[in-house]
Order: sequence, then C-alpha cells, then structure tokens
Amino acid sequence: MIKPGSIVYGRITNILGYGAFVAIDGYDGLIHISEFSDNFVRNIEDYVKVGDRVKLKVLEVDEEQKQLKLSYRQIHKTRGVRCRIPQYKIGFKPLKENLDQWIALSKVGQSE
Repeated sequence: MIKPGSIVYGRITNILGYGAFVAIDGYDGLIHISEFSDNFVRNIEDYVKVGDRVKLKVLEVDEEQKQLKLSYRQIHKTRGVRCRIPQYKIGFKPLKENLDQWIALSKVGQSE
C-alpha cells in the first residue's frame, strides 16, 4: 500500500496542459503543473516526456479510486538562475557632483 510521503517510481503515460499522468503499481497518478518546479512552468515537456520513468513523492492517496497526487519538484530541486548586477563605483559624493554621471548611467542601453 502506498502512503503519503512515500518516494515512488512511475512511468509517464500522458501529458496535458495542466499536468502529467503517471502509472504506478496499479495506481493512476497526477503531477499537477504546479508540482514540477518552484518557478513558472511553461511546458511540462521541459521536465518529462511520455514514457519516462521518474522518481516522485506521494502527496495524497485515494485508495478507493486508486489515484495519487504526486510531486516532481519535491524530489528534483531546481536551482534559480544567478546573475550579477553591474556595480558602478560612484561612491557617496554629494548629489550635485554626481548628477550628470547618474543621468548618463541611467541612459546606458537605451536606444537614441
């Protein structure tokens, strides 16, 4: 018997816009789109494809219907993207001394 919190392996059987269906030992499972990543998911097929064997965490079990709610993101942690923000060495001079420089920097990258 499968219990909530269990780690299971299943095979992706179908993918729809709102989630992916999984077959696991006589149960039908659903991984809702919100359970693929902590970030926005545009396309589930960026994570899984039909036929893939995947490791998942069981969130809920309906024994009568033999259905499972599953999570991909709780097993496969996704990392955020890091970026470096450019540092400008202007310092803490009075506003009047730096105003022209700040205006010039604010226009960097803007089309003329």
